[in-house]
Amino acid sequence: MELLLLSNSKTPEGGYLTHALEPARVMLRDRKKTLFIPYAGVTVGWDEYTDKVWDAFSPLGLEIESAHAVADPCAAVAQAEAIIVGGGNTFQLLKVCREQGLLPAIAARVRAGAAYIGWSAGANLACPTICTTNDMPIADPGGFAALGLIDFQINPHYTNALPVGHQGETRDQRIAELLVANPQMHVLGLPEGDWLEVRRNQASLHGPYPAMAFRAGAAPQALPAGSALSF
Repeated sequence: MELLLLSNSKTPEGGYLTHALEPARVMLRDRKKTLFIPYAGVTVGWDEYTDKVWDAFSPLGLEIESAHAVADPCAAVAQAEAIIVGGGNTFQLLKVCREQGLLPAIAARVRAGAAYIGWSAGANLACPTICTTNDMPIADPGGFAALGLIDFQINPHYTNALPVGHQGETRDQRIAELLVANPQMHVLGLPEGDWLEVRRNQASLHGPYPAMAFRAGAAPQALPAGSALSF
């Protein structure tokens, strides 16, 4: 398997997926036939979303079609050399993927050699479940189980900062609650600007910030760029 899992799509300078281009180029190599999964888009139309992603990846010369615009999305998955899953609302993404029968189709295709690129909700979808999303549950996905391409959870957009005067839980506290209820889970807090590159059963951390590893009964552990995560 080859996966590129990014915390976010926008850079602090306002660029869209610009930090993803070089790692995507390296991972994709000569794979051009690409299927985009736009279903996490809620306030953006899926046609518009597809155009935006096509424009962002245009320097790579990809042939991008969208799952919403083909007659048989599962057949399109089976023919794709790469699958790109965009961010947005993770519950909506999982709901539509499940309704379309795409979860087993995507998992099988990626395990058979197609590259997988996902950011935010798209990174969550690669996990065993979507339980570490930050999104509101605006749709009922019919269960939390996701693709299970990796065996740990990603919390995208990770930060433990709180605005002054805010009385809600920190992200670390919310993840601690998750691990009390699900002590078998391992969680990686992936800050904005960071990404994971997965090849076979090895994941490596890239980007400017340390990520945070969470396990039940243990203090969070900072992982510097270059750290390897086996699974």
